[in-house]
Amino acid sequence: MTPMSDSSSAPLALTMGEPAGVGPEITLKAWAARGAEHLPPFFVIGAPALYADLARNLRLDIRIAEISAPDEAASVFVDALPVLPITLGGPVVAGTLAPVNAAAVMCSIDMACDFALAGSASALVTNPIHKRALYEAGLSVPGHTEYLAERCGGATPVMMLSCPGLRVVPVTVHDALRDVAMKLTSAMIAEKGLILARALKRDLGIACPRLAVAGLNPHAGEEGHIGREEIDMIAPAMKLIAAESDVELSGPLPPDTMFHAAARARYDAALCMYHDQALIPIKTIDFERGVNTTLGLPVVRTSPDHGTALDIAGRGVASALSLIEAIRLAHEIAANRARA
Repeated sequence: MTPMSDSSSAPLALTMGEPAGVGPEITLKAWAARGAEHLPPFFVIGAPALYADLARNLRLDIRIAEISAPDEAASVFVDALPVLPITLGGPVVAGTLAPVNAAAVMCSIDMACDFALAGSASALVTNPIHKRALYEAGLSVPGHTEYLAERCGGATPVMMLSCPGLRVVPVTVHDALRDVAMKLTSAMIAEKGLILARALKRDLGIACPRLAVAGLNPHAGEEGHIGREEIDMIAPAMKLIAAESDVELSGPLPPDTMFHAAARARYDAALCMYHDQALIPIKTIDFERGVNTTLGLPVVRTSPDHGTALDIAGRGVASALSLIEAIRLAHEIAANRARA
């Protein structure tokens, strides 16, 4: 199933995420900032009482409006947070996981994805989940990204992290560092690089994308003196990317010199070889505004680049900046796809 072509005018669908985490709080705060941040209409799929009770406990003057379908969200968004109801399995205590609510968490994700596939939501923005609770409830894939890829028909998902001034894609993700060199192949690097190159053009509206490719070894291997992965794997992958796209490529670059401000000005995104090589610069440059975007799906999906933060849940101190940026980016990508 593919999205409807006119879905860009539809509201965004937010998932509930882990109800005992900070997801409900940052959703309330994002709605409260809708005017100042110029956010598009969105609704959340969750338990209305959860948001009403939390708003009252945090002394937030926010009205909750139950809706029965996504197309009702825009008309109430100005005055109230639209909530499309689902039923929780049990009570929510901030900071305390309750496996009985895992089914509701998954239901929220499924509904948001289905709305996006049908075109009644322009995109889905996923609030943080707690994987352990969902594993205990039967989740059989590593996380959100893989689950959504399966639900969208087995698409190849690519995780892009972004913050103001930097976009990165890690080729390998949750792999032990000692396994990375063994797992990397030219085909894998090229596949993810091509998905990134096409997304820069279609999703982000960059007419002539510039892609920087990181080396794996210190100093990008120093011409083979500190490892040959740059020569044997990364350079051939770059040739494959160049043959199938019109992206401007640079690299393999020494990873320790490609993330300072002047270097970042020379490219639109960086293709990195492993998790921390990509995520450390993002979280250092702007920890609070990081966004996780899944490329390669038939639907638009973004997410805050942080977890459930159970330790601060319910205290009113969680920052909504990452969620706000995720909402803004999802809307931008949906609009660019509609124009493309």
